[in-house]
Amino acid sequence: MTQVTVLRGAGRRRDWSDEERLEILREAFSPGAKVSHVARRFDVSRGLIYQWRRTAMRRVQEAFVPAVIDNTSEAGLAPPAPAEPEAAIVLDLSDGRRMRISASAPPALAAAALRAMR
Repeated sequence: MTQVTVLRGAGRRRDWSDEERLEILREAFSPGAKVSHVARRFDVSRGLIYQWRRTAMRRVQEAFVPAVIDNTSEAGLAPPAPAEPEAAIVLDLSDGRRMRISASAPPALAAAALRAMR
């Protein structure tokens, strides 16, 4: 038997609480769930569930605050190690040694280093 909900008066739309929406969203997008089955069970349209999800995702993205790294050194902390220049070529040798050639190295120096490795 089919169930029909008749809404009358000025408030023709159903009013879902945030808790109800969250429950429906969790169930609809849990692993293995089908949105159409959840929508049918809660008597809500699939499109409305997707709209709720988009709204929730926007709220989460708006709430995201990027991290800020403060480079000021505090007393008692060791200074950070100097950063290595980015290597354009890294050679791992069979005896465990590693040769790194910086991207800013002159081409003649890089060629000489590679010839020496032969």
